[in-house]
Formats: sequence, C-alpha cells, structure tokens
Amino acid sequence: MITRSPAVLQRAPAREADTEPLTVTPAWQTQLARAIRDPRELCRRLRLDPAWVPGAEAGHALFEVRVPEAFLTRMRPGDPADPLLRQVLPLIDEAAPAPGYVADPLAEAEHTPQRGLIHKYAGRVLLIASPACAVNCRYCFRRHFPYAENSPSRAQWERTLDYLRDDASIREAILSGGDPLAASDRQLAWLVERLGAIPHLKRLRIHTRLPVVIPDRIDGALLDWLTATRLQTVVVLHINHANEIDDAVIAACQRLQRAGATLLNQSVLLRGVNDSVDALADLSERLFEAGVLPYYLHVLDPVAGAAHFDVPDDEARERVAGLREVLPGFLVPRLVREIPGEASKTPL
Repeated sequence: MITRSPAVLQRAPAREADTEPLTVTPAWQTQLARAIRDPRELCRRLRLDPAWVPGAEAGHALFEVRVPEAFLTRMRPGDPADPLLRQVLPLIDEAAPAPGYVADPLAEAEHTPQRGLIHKYAGRVLLIASPACAVNCRYCFRRHFPYAENSPSRAQWERTLDYLRDDASIREAILSGGDPLAASDRQLAWLVERLGAIPHLKRLRIHTRLPVVIPDRIDGALLDWLTATRLQTVVVLHINHANEIDDAVIAACQRLQRAGATLLNQSVLLRGVNDSVDALADLSERLFEAGVLPYYLHVLDPVAGAAHFDVPDDEARERVAGLREVLPGFLVPRLVREIPGEASKTPL
C-alpha cells in the first residue's frame, strides 16, 4: 500500500548573498503517486511527434504506462530513440504476435507453493513483497504476472514465514515484486525483522529499480530497518544504460553502501537501448563509479509484447567478447539466460 508523507524541505543554492530560498522536494511516496500514467502526457512531455501517440496508446492498453518524474528528467526531449525513453514508451509493436513469446516465460506459476512465494532454486526463495512498480519497463518478464493472486495478507505472510522456518535448506530470502521498495517501510521492517528471526537464513537480497528511478526512496526510514537486520544484505539494482545514473542515483547508492549493503547490478540486453559494446562499456564504468558491480547481463526473456527488444544470442556473445577487450574482468557482467526448470541461470 502506498502511503503519503509530508514533503521534505531541502535548501537550494542562494540566488543572492542575502537570500536563501527553500525548494520543496516531494517525498518518495508523492513522487510515486505522481508518476506519469498517460501515454499522451508522456509523448507531450518528451516533445515527441504526434505520430507516436496512437502506438503509445495501443501499447498502453496492453500494459499501462508508469514513469516517475525523476526518471523522465534524464531523457532527451524530442528524441524517440533516447535509450531511457525506449524502455518505457509503449509501441504498436507490442501487439504483434511473436512465436515463442508467452505470458509466463519463466514458468513461475509452476513454482509458487504459497501466495506470493516463488521457490525455483535450491537454497533461496523469492517473495513478492509488493505488486507495485515505480516504473513499467516494456520488456518486463512479469508484465502479465497475476499480482492480484500473489499479494499476501498478514496472515498469509505468516504461512509463508512458516514455510521458510520449516525448510532449513533455505539460506537466502529475495524480496522482489513488482518492486519490493514500493511497499511501506512499516511493512518492510515487519517482514525483514521476522526473516531475521529465522536462524538458518543468512542473507537478504533485494531486487529493486526504485533507487534508480526515484533516488529519494533511500531515506532514513528505509535505512533504519536495513541496518537493524542481522542478515547480510545484497541490493541488486536494475540499470540498463549509463544515462540512468545521475548524481542523485550515486548518492542513493552511497547511502545503501554506508548501511552495509553489497550493491550489484543486472541488466537486460535490449535492441535500441544498450546493444553495442560502447553502451555496455559505458554502463559498467558508470556503475563502478557509483560503487555497483556489474553482475548479470540477461538476454531477453520471451515475454509476450517484448519481441522487438530481442538481440540474437550470437550478437549477445559478440558484445560481451567486445567488452572483454576493453574492460577489466570484474567489470564484465556474466551473459545469461533463465531457462525454466534449470537449477540456476544458464551462461551463454
């Protein structure tokens, strides 16, 4: 559930020596609530040719638009090829049928023993901590996920926690969604406290895009529960292009690091977004400047509506081979595909 908090006052640079005006930065909940959800408004704000509007509306009818202001401001107005805009702009292409592209490409429905709990791999489970996202990425493999059927009540969360308590082989809990950080800090603090009380759990992993699209999400309330847990914490960000990382994102990453979190990044190789050696190399360099290690580079999951983003495997391998020529090994992400039924991600 999204709650509203009072706006946070921050001081702006003085315009004159004797004045120091205040600017108002809305709290993250307000920024989330004010995200653009109208495809016409998105096109208008980015000053796109009106010819893009019908396709944007057609794609929106399949999977709604959601773009926070803080992310929008990093896009180039008037450029439909902007790599950030490409990730969120609906297109008529999304309605085109594509063989092999399905609603549940990772067969997650087959691995859901409890409401909001996905158990695919040994030693770790994934918890749908929130059905909401701060941004709707057009290539999202969960764009058709039945969130209404996987949003646990408090009593259902207790049954999920019992599932974890009863299986001593589970060492890691992964908070996902949606975006887990779209949940309230009160809910997250409650959940993380109970996870920490399970003796055999060692790690808490959080997969999130919110520190990127609304950096103000990494606030004092979040850091309070994050630093209170005994669990080793890993935050896996999802950043596909260097232009997504501005000073506010770097500051958010630094706050997470000071809280003791290990920061990793996973990207998706996307046609027209980051499908060049230069774009991927720039991303790795920029990530490291922000204190984040490149982790995975995923080939596209074949989700219905996203076929126009596909990069063939041979091209993907060529891009990673090119990265090895220009980057140190620790900045080269692992190229992988997730195959339903396999014990882990499959390297390519």
